[in-house]
Amino acid sequence: MIKVEGHSNLYRDEETGAIINCDGTAYNQYVNSLTQRELKRKELDDMKKDIDEIKCLLREIINRG
Repeated sequence: MIKVEGHSNLYRDEETGAIINCDGTAYNQYVNSLTQRELKRKELDDMKKDIDEIKCLLREIINRG
């Protein structure tokens, strides 16, 4: 691989010409951000399900009375 001039963590693959970022810290931060985003999405989905269940139970209570 050939080092990209002016960039400490970038290299060019000699066969494909692709630019490769070899910054492990930045990669780990990216993976952690994806994990956090997925956890938040799951939490939001769980809250939506809980709200739907509460709404259903309230409708049942209203219909009984």
